[in-house]
Amino acid sequence: METASWKQQPFSDNKLMDSSSLFTAALRLQAPWKVIRTEFTEENGELHLYLDFPRGSKFGCPTCHKPCPVHDTDEKIWRHLDFFQHKAFLHARVPRAKCEEHGVLQAVLPWSRPDSGFTLLFESLLTTLATAMPVVALARWTGEQDTRIWRSIRQRVEEARSRVKMSAVNTIGVDETSVRKRHKYLTIFADIATSRVLFATPGKDGDTFIPFLEDFIKHGGRRNNIKEVSIDMSPAFIKGVADHLPQASITFDKFHVTKLVLQALEDVRRSEQRESPKHYDLLKQSRFTLLTNPDNMSKAMVDRLERIKLSRMNLKTARAWRLKEGFRYSYNLTGKIGEKSLSKWCSWAVRSNLQPMKEAALTIRKHWEGVIGYFKSRVTNAVLESINASFQAARAKARGYRNPEYAKTILYLIAGGLDLPNLNKTHSK
Repeated sequence: METASWKQQPFSDNKLMDSSSLFTAALRLQAPWKVIRTEFTEENGELHLYLDFPRGSKFGCPTCHKPCPVHDTDEKIWRHLDFFQHKAFLHARVPRAKCEEHGVLQAVLPWSRPDSGFTLLFESLLTTLATAMPVVALARWTGEQDTRIWRSIRQRVEEARSRVKMSAVNTIGVDETSVRKRHKYLTIFADIATSRVLFATPGKDGDTFIPFLEDFIKHGGRRNNIKEVSIDMSPAFIKGVADHLPQASITFDKFHVTKLVLQALEDVRRSEQRESPKHYDLLKQSRFTLLTNPDNMSKAMVDRLERIKLSRMNLKTARAWRLKEGFRYSYNLTGKIGEKSLSKWCSWAVRSNLQPMKEAALTIRKHWEGVIGYFKSRVTNAVLESINASFQAARAKARGYRNPEYAKTILYLIAGGLDLPNLNKTHSK
């Protein structure tokens, strides 16, 4: 029986490495850097690696990259990826290079960003895990302060956002999302074409367009390039588009327009259900049946709907349901045919003597140009609904965000389409 290839293999002297050389190679340090000493403290289970460079070494100027002599050094410590189950730290004298042209500047370190107490690999780990778990839990798991982790993640996200180009953006969606209780909101601006968050800012009024456009222009976008904006029927957002993007066409989001009609149907059902015990028995627990598209109904739903439609009581709810289906048919059409069909539906709803349906139709007429904009552009806020769902899942895990900047950071992290280095990419540099 053959012995496993790794067993009883002879070692030659040139294959032996001391711990300093081993860690120098593992950290992928390039000259003049090397590990000169290692310490493992059993009391607290920590590994400490001490890095240094030989006397007379030169470092590139951060501005012109010309090799320069060392002016002075400053002792610093960085948290690194754990060594097995033990915390690991790097220690080094950070040199400042003396450039004849640009003066004395701190040299660029291959393992860390300036003014960071974490190595690049450890920051990559934090950023990756922050997309799946609350920062508070991440702080407990790593044994670090949550404020320190937030600072690191925010810096990484801001650096990645600084590289984002928005010159090709021409269609945006705008929506608000809740950050925490007591009506704390963020307004989200997203690129419909790429399904990514462009910008987020506290509040949900028309003035949120001001910081968005400032950031948009800073990232290479042009105000006049935005030709289409998808929003709900919020007066604040309507005013925001009119004041700051007058050249853009408004399309009211299909989901929000449809919600008007569905809510009207539900209002009719609830009102009629209270009118008599017979109505109550027939209409109770029928909400989802009435709101569900017929193509997606179960057999039980179909049977319940037939009882409501064929009831001898001539239910208002049955008429409201027919109006809902008529709206769904009209709203799925396109172009002039869709406009004409939806106009006829509004007239039908106004004459129906069903007050909630009449109000829904009048609201649609009031916002007519933005509603029929869907027949031309087919633009919706479906992208934003998906982004909002992901963000709300993260918010629920974190039990809200006490700082709106933290909420923005997580939003960019999970839906900003940022080029953030993962562990493998960082380690390969």
